[in-house]
Amino acid sequence: MPTALVTGASRGLGLGLARALAAEGWDLVIDARGAGALEAARAELAGSGARVIAVAGDVADPAHRRALAGAVADLGPLDALVNNASLLGPSPQPPLASYPLQELSRVYRVNVFAPLALIQSLLPAMATGGRILNITSDAAVEPYEGWGGYGSSKAALDQLTNILGAELPHLRVYAVDPGDMRTQMHQEAFPGEDISDRPPPEESVPGLLVLLTGDLPSGRYQARSLTPTPLEVA
Repeated sequence: MPTALVTGASRGLGLGLARALAAEGWDLVIDARGAGALEAARAELAGSGARVIAVAGDVADPAHRRALAGAVADLGPLDALVNNASLLGPSPQPPLASYPLQELSRVYRVNVFAPLALIQSLLPAMATGGRILNITSDAAVEPYEGWGGYGSSKAALDQLTNILGAELPHLRVYAVDPGDMRTQMHQEAFPGEDISDRPPPEESVPGLLVLLTGDLPSGRYQARSLTPTPLEVA
């Protein structure tokens, strides 16, 4: 069975993807900061018959990343690493001119340094032809007012992904923009606003599966522009 590590998998896009992978017979290592919600996700996913290891913690913590690497070793070669965990930063989001630099450092530790650190630590465990998915955002390329901290961190992640794709030709390395979603993070970005018109994260999952199971070259993609083939849906 193929094995994937999905970070930030207790809710939203990470949980939606983990559900789809478990249904297709993947074994999983999942993480999130909240132990209770993560355990609930693990129990649900294991109900499909998949082997699921849950490791609660913060991806910015080196000890937690070592624990994730140990869990991966227990399941065997890693076919996919999905760096989904992200940190929005202060809510409401401040303009860059007054953005607290200590908070900006925290955003970069989670959104840029942690994904790269996980990739570095897990490369020896990656199967040939394995996939690395780094979840990015349109805020990485569009100058949205107030999104300078989060957006610039995702822009850095985009470029790391580009270079890793060139440096690791034996793997497929993707930056994937899932689009607007009705998630807790998106609600935190717009406190007090009604975001019920945004699509649920499950609508972005089929595009992620295209990247995980298809044959597209390394690069940056928009999840909802990717159409699964019948083979990829089966």
